[in-house]
Amino acid sequence: MPDELKPDPKQAVGQEAELAAQNMAAGTEKVPQVDVDADYEASKAYSVSDVDKSGAGAEAAAAATAPQLEIPAPTDMSDSPNTTGNPDDYREMARDVNPRANE
Repeated sequence: MPDELKPDPKQAVGQEAELAAQNMAAGTEKVPQVDVDADYEASKAYSVSDVDKSGAGAEAAAAATAPQLEIPAPTDMSDSPNTTGNPDDYREMARDVNPRANE
């Protein structure tokens, strides 16, 4: 259903729009018919490209986003050592990290 356009020169932005609105209000210029529902339905045809309709778009997207390098499988990490509360265990770990700790 076409909507009725009511031009208002006071709300027009720019001199040309104001002049067009004045002419439409005076009847010297034709008031355009606006059918929002038909325009919306027509716009749906443009929202999907021909490539996407054929399925080639999905293939192109998969090729574009495919990983370029091989990703190694993750290795299982061993759990942290069992904590015993024994300070000697921690001293041993410190020596493993800093060999000069023995000096």
